[in-house]
Amino acid sequence: MSHTIFESRYAVGPNEAKGLDTKGLRENFLIEKVFTADKIHFVYTHYDRYMAGGAMPVEGRLQLETIDELLKEPYFLARRELGIINVGGAGQVEVDGTVYEVGHKEALYVGKGAKDVYFSSNDKASPAKFYLNSTPAHQSFPTKRVTKDEANKIELGSLETSNHRTINQMLLNKVVDTCQLQMGMTELRPGSVWNTMPAHTHDRRMEVYFYFEVPEGQAVSHFMGPIDETRHIWMHNEQAVISPPWSIHAGAGTSNYTFIWGMAGENLDYDDMDKCPITKLR
Repeated sequence: MSHTIFESRYAVGPNEAKGLDTKGLRENFLIEKVFTADKIHFVYTHYDRYMAGGAMPVEGRLQLETIDELLKEPYFLARRELGIINVGGAGQVEVDGTVYEVGHKEALYVGKGAKDVYFSSNDKASPAKFYLNSTPAHQSFPTKRVTKDEANKIELGSLETSNHRTINQMLLNKVVDTCQLQMGMTELRPGSVWNTMPAHTHDRRMEVYFYFEVPEGQAVSHFMGPIDETRHIWMHNEQAVISPPWSIHAGAGTSNYTFIWGMAGENLDYDDMDKCPITKLR
């Protein structure tokens, strides 16, 4: 019996998105459930055929299975690459017989061609929560583990503008070779609530944001849409949101929080952004 849960979502253009109500926005862009005990959950989006989801092994290890209805390949990574960031307790990822220890807020890149991938937790009382992003790949690169200390760190913002944050570039071409997948983790300091300001779009790439460490009883309002006609989606802890290439992607929380960004598309240039002055947002 398969332990993989999945859904497929077609891309929505900016003109079509204008007609969506709150329910429609959430159904198309919000990923409400990322982690389920002893399951692997994926959302397959037709924006760059990106896949986002989570693996939460509790009672035993979970295998990364192919999804016949979506991939039409004998194994999951036959034509894909995979990025993993653990947001739970310590765990292990086994890739073709090699075991990698992946602790809290540590990352692992798995290249195209890896056949047997398994996820497990070191302690089921504090299970690992492996946040997963996957994109099509044309070349195989070596599997590599990246800790927070090994990430390329960027300090941005200030407490005065409520956006003092540390960007940890983890699965980025400055740190690890990938085909098109890039992932990192942004941590907001206490007293700061805004992320990704000034807002921007990049028509060459799409993104997925995963919000976590949102305190109980608090929430994040994620802003999306064209710069002159924005919308918002209210999000809670351990939820993700799909950001199309035509959309801004920014948020403000009722508390500080952490989020993981993942992206794919035309290039690997992290600074390829079409920035919008804050005063021009509508």
